[in-house]
Amino acid sequence: MNAPLLTSMHWGVYEVEREEGPHGSRITGLRPFAHDPDPSPIGASVPAAVTGPTRVRRPAVRRSVLEQGPGAAPERRGIDPFVEVPWDTALDLVAGEIARVRERHGNAAIYAGSYGWSSAGRFHHAQSQVHRFMNCAGGYTGHVGTYSLGAARTLMPRIVMPMDDIIGQMSAWPVLEEHCTLFIAFGGLPGRNAQVGTGGASQHWLRGGLARLAAAGCRIVNVSPARADLECAGGAVEWLPIRPNTDVALMLGLAHELHRQGRHDRGFLQSHCTGYAEFERYLTGADDGIAKDARWAAEITGIAAAEIEKLAARMAAGRTMLNASWSLQRADHGEQPFWMIVTLAAMLGQIGLPGGGFGLGYGAINNAGAHGAAFSGPTLPQGANTVKTQIPVARIADMLLEPGGTLQFDGGTLTYPHIRLIYWAGGNPFHHHQDLNRLVRAWRRPDTIVVNEQYWTASARMADVVLPATTMLERDDIGSATRDRYMVAMKRAIDPVGEARDDYAIFGALSGRLGSQAAYTEGREPMQWLRHLYELSRERAQRFAITLPGFDEFWAHGLLEMPAPAQPAVFLAGFRADPQAQPLPTPSGRIEIHSRTIAGFGYADCPGHPAWLEPAEWLGNRPPGDRRLHLLSNQPSTKLHSQYDHGALSRANKIQGREPVLLNPEDAAERGIAEGEVVRVFNARGACLAGVRLDANLLRGVAMLATGAWYDPLDPAAPGTPDKHGNPNVLTLDRGTSRLTQGCSAHTALVEVERWTGALPAITAFDPPAFHLP
Repeated sequence: MNAPLLTSMHWGVYEVEREEGPHGSRITGLRPFAHDPDPSPIGASVPAAVTGPTRVRRPAVRRSVLEQGPGAAPERRGIDPFVEVPWDTALDLVAGEIARVRERHGNAAIYAGSYGWSSAGRFHHAQSQVHRFMNCAGGYTGHVGTYSLGAARTLMPRIVMPMDDIIGQMSAWPVLEEHCTLFIAFGGLPGRNAQVGTGGASQHWLRGGLARLAAAGCRIVNVSPARADLECAGGAVEWLPIRPNTDVALMLGLAHELHRQGRHDRGFLQSHCTGYAEFERYLTGADDGIAKDARWAAEITGIAAAEIEKLAARMAAGRTMLNASWSLQRADHGEQPFWMIVTLAAMLGQIGLPGGGFGLGYGAINNAGAHGAAFSGPTLPQGANTVKTQIPVARIADMLLEPGGTLQFDGGTLTYPHIRLIYWAGGNPFHHHQDLNRLVRAWRRPDTIVVNEQYWTASARMADVVLPATTMLERDDIGSATRDRYMVAMKRAIDPVGEARDDYAIFGALSGRLGSQAAYTEGREPMQWLRHLYELSRERAQRFAITLPGFDEFWAHGLLEMPAPAQPAVFLAGFRADPQAQPLPTPSGRIEIHSRTIAGFGYADCPGHPAWLEPAEWLGNRPPGDRRLHLLSNQPSTKLHSQYDHGALSRANKIQGREPVLLNPEDAAERGIAEGEVVRVFNARGACLAGVRLDANLLRGVAMLATGAWYDPLDPAAPGTPDKHGNPNVLTLDRGTSRLTQGCSAHTALVEVERWTGALPAITAFDPPAFHLP
């Protein structure tokens, strides 16, 4: 019997169903992986989309550029029609521009950070491919951090350890099921987020883990403005509705109550932490005269002081796990919730005990808490970047708008380069970035923008040259992810659509024109790379007590199950047992409740210990009579970010073709808004149209509009034009979380909502752009 044809995506492993026709194979469906207890439905969107009208089928060049040369009319990006051209014409144009820019302006004038999730395959991973290509071509200006964890990736190495290590070591769900008696989820545990995992998600853990946790008698508390942020089959969930951006105040109130009752663990704070005394002075008000007690916290959070006091007592009475969602640090002063949850867990003294301590991302991603080894499988080497210029990823608009400007970041000062060329592959900045009207202005500054893309996304429409790339179904690859149980041979299911090429083939052809092909390809074809990278991963697997078979056996079988660790992970157990023998990678070797390093930077917006710092926009600083709502731009349930927004699952969720915005019925009634109507959501930064969905289990004063709707400007030629489709990032704040981390502050935004009474404009986000015959 032939092995099933499998493919891996960030939201799951699927068995590919196909049929043969006169023009080759055709995908008819994706069957959920037999070993996945809770498969994601997102896969249903893929088969039709791969060959649908939104696909980029041939190389295309913006008409002004083709007629007048590179750098022509950048203000017409997103407006001009495209001209489809032969591959050699497009490749010659791109290679010529790279050569021109690096010779006249240096490689630092090329931005190829190329942020995005792209394919789950480990070789045909677009971001890795473009980085390797540009490193072989002399380097590029890149980025540090991510939009998902911008604040955390800079903060956490200074106070505990790097975020990737935390995710790889967090206590496994079986440990929580056996030992945890109280699980407090700040920001909830949204199942929509846990559909996905970086590199793949062959077995989904969250729904089953929560059900078993509840069945074992663990009490689960959802601290979120939305009840739906934590749903547990078979178990009751307590909901504490909290004002957005105020979780730190609640944690401080809980910490003060532990201190007041004398239930904080002074022994653990002394032996495993540093700086508690400085924090305690702040907590009690010894420094500023303000005790951060339950009554103080109640005024800020909207949660009654008695509830806060009761919760603190319950935390100290049993084995408690404190978890923070990643969304909490995507806000103004986003460092503080993560720093404070570590501090609160340290006060309880349960860090390193089974079922206790803290987690940063249960429910944020499937890998967190999975019962698997922290082994990630094959990885494509990107090489060394000789250009040392980097920016925090969320500061790209600043960089483009302010060449030569400076930025304070993580104790240093960066100078923005003058970017002349952008090369993007495998991502969509018009999904990830905030304040899209500002990004549009910035995007029209460089001389040239090149993208490798599968679909006509907003990023493709806003480019000068678009090179058609294959999808995961049109190439051979290997799927593997940290803490995932299965490695997948992703065999090509169909021929490339149109004239699409693999990123590797595109960059190989460009490197040949630039004189760097030997370094880029190392003389290997894709299958030779897969074999080579797999063999390298066999060596690393031994460190995790995993023995991988030879490549030929793996490829023939198509699927490899890796053994689970002998014992499920208990986060920081070794550090707890012997902090001297197993210190943390911090300056003190211990948990840094107060960081001398951070304090020494002198940042008013990020002092040396966790603190409540008022956000730039929140419900607590509205003037009298101001009815604005706090906008939360949550992750979508029907797609990963903006991937496959044009697919069937995502489209079926829309209201009159637009992304749904959730409103409390009382907020809607005040504005004369009914279920299913289209509304205008707006603030000083921009406006978008969205369809209304009422939710009585959403805190009053809050609106939720998921990210991922493809940016669809009403009039691309008009500055500040509304988005027709419901993209919340025309409304969000493009501001760094603090001078320390400079992460994105997407969840700090106030908006107003009103009924749309005009004629509804047609959705054009999924239509191919206008083409001009050469």
